Amino acid sequence: MTTHYFSPHADAEFKRGTLEVTLKGVPYTVAVANEVFSARKLDRGTSVLLHRVPYVPLGKETLMLDLGCGWGPISLALKTLYPQTELLAVDVNPRALELTEENLSANGFSRYCVLPPHRALEKLAAEKRKIDLIWANPPIRIGREKLHGMLLQWFSLLGREAHAFFTVQKNLGADSLQKWLIGNGFTCEKIGSAKGYRVFGLTLGTFNPPEAQAE
Repeated sequence: MTTHYFSPHADAEFKRGTLEVTLKGVPYTVAVANEVFSARKLDRGTSVLLHRVPYVPLGKETLMLDLGCGWGPISLALKTLYPQTELLAVDVNPRALELTEENLSANGFSRYCVLPPHRALEKLAAEKRKIDLIWANPPIRIGREKLHGMLLQWFSLLGREAHAFFTVQKNLGADSLQKWLIGNGFTCEKIGSAKGYRVFGLTLGTFNPPEAQAE
């Protein structure tokens, strides 16, 4: 049986391949593999996120997070925009972590760390770090309870001036998830939508989004 891309264990033989993608206007050849999300092409949700997410100025000593990195499209896009800013890429899937590490290294990026969630959380706690920017296409299909726990855990690590941007498919509960986050004390605004996906901007304080782009 084929395991889910969000599983910490892989069942099938590791079958590698390559993919040609353009991320934030830059062409990349990346390594992909079976049982890793979006292995055949850049998935629609991530594509919508990357087209709709606004640019937020970051300092060199700030920290970015790619939550659920897969083979690394969001990580590569973040480092394309912010090459000098430190990046933390997180995924439960060991194949995803291997591919993200490989793709970041192969394209000459530095100042990144690719870790499973428990080790990433330990690192942040030991360093007493807050996260300044999160981009994510979260794994909605893990189930509502697990998804809520994951988002609360990571979004609560945002600094007071920080932002999180994430995408959710409209027919998989995007609007109800937004209401739930607001009910848990976050400021969460829709900043755009396309191809059946919503893109949200979230902060711990007041978030003033650009004019929302409709479908």
